Amino acid sequence: MSAKPEVGFVKEASRQILAGGSAGLVEICLMHPLDVVKTRFQIQRCATDPNSYKSLGDSFRTIFRIEGLFGFYKGILPPILAETPKRAVKFFTFEQYKKLLGYVSLSPALTFAIAGLGSGLTEAIVVNPFEVVKVGLQANRNKFTEQPSTMSYARHIIKKEGLGLQGLNKGFTATLGRHGVFNMVYFGFYYNVKNIVPVNKDPTLEFLRKFGIGLLSGTIASVINIPFDVAKSRIQGPQPVPGEIKYRTCFKTMATVYQEEGILALYKGLLPKIMRLGPGGAVMLLVYEYTYSWLQENCPIFNKRVIKSRKKKKKTRCVCRTTASYPLQVMLLRPVRESTACMEAMKLNL
Repeated sequence: MSAKPEVGFVKEASRQILAGGSAGLVEICLMHPLDVVKTRFQIQRCATDPNSYKSLGDSFRTIFRIEGLFGFYKGILPPILAETPKRAVKFFTFEQYKKLLGYVSLSPALTFAIAGLGSGLTEAIVVNPFEVVKVGLQANRNKFTEQPSTMSYARHIIKKEGLGLQGLNKGFTATLGRHGVFNMVYFGFYYNVKNIVPVNKDPTLEFLRKFGIGLLSGTIASVINIPFDVAKSRIQGPQPVPGEIKYRTCFKTMATVYQEEGILALYKGLLPKIMRLGPGGAVMLLVYEYTYSWLQENCPIFNKRVIKSRKKKKKTRCVCRTTASYPLQVMLLRPVRESTACMEAMKLNL
């Protein structure tokens, strides 16, 4: 009796993990250049910084001129290694938290938001070490061929600063805030608005409906959580004075940035962040939903209905050749559905 629910959970979890991982991989490959630009804006201190960019267009031109095309893909390996499990965790834990909250008397709107918060906090635990390595590589302004490899830079951090909150896990509280707030708004807005806006029968219009809601979800979540993102980049990136740690904790870093640079400094990198996570958020949700549906319909290993139908087929196969000569009493005891031809054959033998 206990085996069936376990098998069902494993199949459901497998679909969610595969679909979530696919969504993360597609999104990071498309949107990583904007993440590089966003990080560069967030770690520059002020306009007097000789390395500061004047505008979004200036940042793209400067990176391309000095670092080449591959400069936009600096630090991409940590996200690729992290995004598949990260997004798999994101969507899988969201579904599980949503299921658990179904036992509590909460409104659907609150259920989606709290499940999103829980998934974001869980996701942050998985992704933070990868973020530390990624930000450090993105902050490097040398040519792509001159920068250290991902593994050598990770080893450098571990050797110099360790694995703790001052080393490979620095900025942990800021990462918790960034992912928790983002997922709470992202999932809460998407699923609540999606349930309000009517479904369209035309496949193209339905695709655009979902993409539009996903775009708004990613945009609004980005605007709300960016102060945590700026604090994370300052803590995990290079410090103003080498050897001296200025940015340590999340809220203290926010306060320092506000006092020294003003409120707008907490929104540095907002435009490239929206350009990435607006459409990127829509891409993730659509890839997740379509991949999940495809796995459900086309992969027998994930489809309970296919397995059940096969079992039924075995139980209801015609057995007239083996039972036509049996006495009537024996045939009545067998749970078999005979065709008309089989019944005629039995009558002849009787």
